[in-house]
Amino acid sequence: MAPKSSSSARPAPRLYLATPALDDTAAFAASLPPLLAEFDIAALLLRLADADERTLTSRIKTLVVPVQKAGTALLVEHHHNLVARAGADGAHVDGLQGMEDASSLKPQRILGVGQLHTRHDAMLAGENGADYLLFGEPDSHGERPSPDAIFERLQWWAELFEPPCVGYAATLEEAALFAGSGADFIMVADFVWSDARGPKAALAEAQAVIAERFNQAFGATQASHT
Repeated sequence: MAPKSSSSARPAPRLYLATPALDDTAAFAASLPPLLAEFDIAALLLRLADADERTLTSRIKTLVVPVQKAGTALLVEHHHNLVARAGADGAHVDGLQGMEDASSLKPQRILGVGQLHTRHDAMLAGENGADYLLFGEPDSHGERPSPDAIFERLQWWAELFEPPCVGYAATLEEAALFAGSGADFIMVADFVWSDARGPKAALAEAQAVIAERFNQAFGATQASHT
């Protein structure tokens, strides 16, 4: 996840795909390559069901080869201590304390951070070397800001600061909305996996509406490749 280009050549936001909380990564790994081959997925956030460290490490390793072979970064949610051992590209953590706890990942691996509830915390995360900031994800109680508030935070960050920002889209409509904010990436998750048509159809629709809204907001300065 490289820093954004100048606004005069702003690229369309790329997809950041988050998995369900997995306990069977082997089955998931078998279904993943066609999606990674067809869509412009910059990174995959691996969410894991609870287990002991040995089992978690094994689950991560199952996804390393198919994800990295596709040119997609594999990030692990929370379990930053397993990243190097499993060969993943980085971790996603919550808040400034989580970022401090995972600081040993830097600079070799990616360290992304979310659950930044104030502008001050976001600026501190950026100053302390976060590779990207995620805005809009649910908290531990399943609550999150309104879509308009998330859009405002993304727009503020994208206009003023260099580290990339990611908008967490809980719905297709939010994915479209956040594409007009200046966000570098749009995280899509549950609505992709719960779509009755399957994840391929959901990702195709998400990628299309993101590109359409981006072009409306910024013009087709540089469409993301597929």
